[in-house]
Amino acid sequence: MAQMYRNCLTKFLEYCSVYKELFFRALRRRRGRYSNWLKLYDTEPDLASIEHPSNAPLFSILMPVFNPDLKELRAAIVSVRKQTYGNWELCIVDDCSSSHSVREAISELASADARIKTAFRSENGNISEATNTAFDLATGEWIGLLDQDDVLHQSALAVVSRTIRAHPSVQVIYTDEDKIGERGNRFQPYFKPDFSLELLRAQNYLNHFTVHRAANIYRVGKWRKEFDGSQDYDLNLRIVESIADRDIIHIPFVLYHWRATNGSTAHSIQNKAYAVVAGQRALQAHISRLNLDAQVVVLDDVPYYRTRHRLPTHRPLVSIIIPTRDNIDVLKKCINSILHNTTYDRYEIILVDNGSTSTEAISYLNYLSGNGAATVLNQPGDFNYSKLNNDAAKIAAGDVLCLLNNDIEVLSPDWLEELVSIALQDGVGCVGPKLLYPEGRIQHAGVVTGIGGVAGHPYKYYKSNHPGYFSNLRLHRNVSAVTGACMVMTKKVFEEVGGLDEANLAVAFNDVDLCLRAIEAGYRNVFTPFSTLVHHESLTRGKDNTPEKVQRFRKEVNYMHKRWGERLVNDPWYSNNLTLAYEDYSLAFPPRTSRKY
Repeated sequence: MAQMYRNCLTKFLEYCSVYKELFFRALRRRRGRYSNWLKLYDTEPDLASIEHPSNAPLFSILMPVFNPDLKELRAAIVSVRKQTYGNWELCIVDDCSSSHSVREAISELASADARIKTAFRSENGNISEATNTAFDLATGEWIGLLDQDDVLHQSALAVVSRTIRAHPSVQVIYTDEDKIGERGNRFQPYFKPDFSLELLRAQNYLNHFTVHRAANIYRVGKWRKEFDGSQDYDLNLRIVESIADRDIIHIPFVLYHWRATNGSTAHSIQNKAYAVVAGQRALQAHISRLNLDAQVVVLDDVPYYRTRHRLPTHRPLVSIIIPTRDNIDVLKKCINSILHNTTYDRYEIILVDNGSTSTEAISYLNYLSGNGAATVLNQPGDFNYSKLNNDAAKIAAGDVLCLLNNDIEVLSPDWLEELVSIALQDGVGCVGPKLLYPEGRIQHAGVVTGIGGVAGHPYKYYKSNHPGYFSNLRLHRNVSAVTGACMVMTKKVFEEVGGLDEANLAVAFNDVDLCLRAIEAGYRNVFTPFSTLVHHESLTRGKDNTPEKVQRFRKEVNYMHKRWGERLVNDPWYSNNLTLAYEDYSLAFPPRTSRKY
């Protein structure tokens, strides 16, 4: 009876903690509205060092036009004319609009500025052909695109010019964006990550404002009309295939305002559902060009994509490594869920026993070892998570390793297929799934460095079906790290980066450190929401509440800061405009980056 009351009290306190966090999260959202953020931080940049246009690159802004709202068209053109950077040309092509007033308005606006070029098509060719006509007018080294009803920030070209000077080898530049309503109100900012291949294969997050070298557009054959609706996505994919990731630069400022009016794609993607299908075909073509064995599917609940990599005919052996000590009920739940709920058919289980003493635990380990269900590696002594996994990896027969806590419970039967299929892709380091608390809320969905001082789990306590920031809880995406509670990587990569750091990180942050070293070695880490497990967190190890554990934790925190320094507070896949104080993707007050553009 006493144990039952203790369990109820524990559950009650857990729910109090969760709902306290949810309450304060809602309060932060109310206080941290974008309109308030703009008043404080959307200031004009220092442009004193902008060079004379004769020594600066020429930007050609392409604007295909078809039956526009004339007021919005004028606002778009004025936003180019008001650029603080002067070396540009605006190439406007009317795609045979039905109203003669459109031609008159374009001609009038063009006559006011010699930098505006125009062409009027004799027949409607749709967006790609109109864009190609505009491109044929262009003479600039750099090409940007502006929709007929959108608005450029007046410093957009100045900031891009500075970026080109700072990165001479750059090939593609993209910026953050927001939406602008019918009354001119700005909302829904997209503070984007640095280049993320996996995210690009899920959504065209580059979008606005993207600037390309003209030579690359020529090289890949310009825009293709068979992909109308997602023609820019198709172009982006073809260009990034053949350039280095380091030459794709993200500018972390909102320099483009996407008009959201009734009927616009910014207002609702359902207004252009055909664009989603065109994007699927563009992405599948990209996959085919790279000779990847994968299928692109449109997701049911968001207008984005999942790339499903097929496993090789001869599936690699996966070594599932599980450190454990006593707590037999927890371990049994984990093992039974693997044995009965896993459809992947080539795996071995290595249980690393860190000195179990209970008769029941020892008996169960002997049973698993005796019937061939698992290999038991006896490793008594002080708990050192890194050493336990490293020692198991040395005897692992698999080409793929799965580090797994003994308090994990399998939910989706194809959890391992999904993780392994991604881990086998060229350039991939560590792969992690979505982990849920037993009551169904999110425990892990990728790691952001800097949260909490070293690293944290965004979306903690969110509902399991929450879409996330611009749907990133529904999509494959690159992350700084994934949790060691369930992490899959090839044994080759694990050994190449030196395994887990058992000397400096016995308990905490060893998974984050491993993932960062994988990135340092040139690999990319991936979060997938399509593999879901339950994490009965910290049931085995307990809390860090003794003086010895507190001292050890502080030592490991200090080591992470010494080893990784500024990298911890500059996560490439999490904007400096977002907070490190909380785990909810809320705005940073103030932003963690210089406001000088």
